[in-house]
Amino acid sequence: VNQILLLLLVLTVCAILYNKVHQAPLALKHETADLESPEEMEEEIPVVICAAAGRVGAAVAAISSIYSNTEANVLFYIIGLKTTIPHIRKWIENSKLKEIKFKIVEFNPMVLKGKIRQDASRPELLQPLNFVRFYLPLLIQKHEKVIYLDDDVIVQGDIQELYDTKLAPGHAAAFSDDCDLPSTHEMIRSVGMQNTYMGFLDYRKQAIRDLGISPSTCSFNPGVIVANMTEWKHQRITKQLEKWMQRNVEENLYSSTLGGGVATSPMLIVFHGKHSSINPMWHIRHLGWSPDARYSEQFLQEAKLLHWNGRYKPWDYPSVHTDLWENWFIPDPSGKFKLTRPDS
Repeated sequence: VNQILLLLLVLTVCAILYNKVHQAPLALKHETADLESPEEMEEEIPVVICAAAGRVGAAVAAISSIYSNTEANVLFYIIGLKTTIPHIRKWIENSKLKEIKFKIVEFNPMVLKGKIRQDASRPELLQPLNFVRFYLPLLIQKHEKVIYLDDDVIVQGDIQELYDTKLAPGHAAAFSDDCDLPSTHEMIRSVGMQNTYMGFLDYRKQAIRDLGISPSTCSFNPGVIVANMTEWKHQRITKQLEKWMQRNVEENLYSSTLGGGVATSPMLIVFHGKHSSINPMWHIRHLGWSPDARYSEQFLQEAKLLHWNGRYKPWDYPSVHTDLWENWFIPDPSGKFKLTRPDS
């Protein structure tokens, strides 16, 4: 009897071991197949937008336009100061934007201490969030490629197209050249805008002349950026930008009285000859430079992205093409942000 019991026990153990050895690989293969399934690995598109005090509605409209015009898997990084974060969070969570994927990141303005020269001509350009684009790798950790957008934009195309912009090897970013679209040349001439380095840098200063950049070189607009984070970190772009900010504090190499962009000038220096180009239709700009100069309706309908850079914003009055912006605006549930209109 004991021998029979012993034999049965040995057979049972052998059966258990056989099942484990032969079934485990099947389970492992099944799990691995699920993890690597292309259908489950949709690429995430990170889009960085700032939510500044008094302009939170701008960020909301930009986000609304992007979300409404794409099927892509977009993750919004909304950058704000400590005081504005509760406002933007409440606005999103209590509107139709509650369906978006987003992360709110607090920007610490202390990183700018001693790096910004005070300039009274356009103080709004000195707001800390204007310099968020300098610090993208510190704010966005896990992504190889990132889109940065100014808050005063509306996206009419599929953001996937912009994300698919090709960056040349060794380039950390792609921008829109200010001379790239003949349709905008008349607008530039009519309102006296600058589109060369001469308009942003003070060529009377030796440090600028030593760069060896022709003053007639076409500038670019950093309100729309497609950035490669690996190259950005490898080339220490943030450190380079900070160096020129510091030099401007000491030597006054550029100012808002020139091209109107104290955040643009250091980028023009650091990225000169080392950036790729964005499709011109993905950055139709200058809509905020004059309350009178307008583009044709057909041209605006074909545009993928509209940018109200300049003083005349579409949530204020006067401004142009406000109907295109208001299509995507979502009223503030808290009532704090209100549009300025002639009858308001």
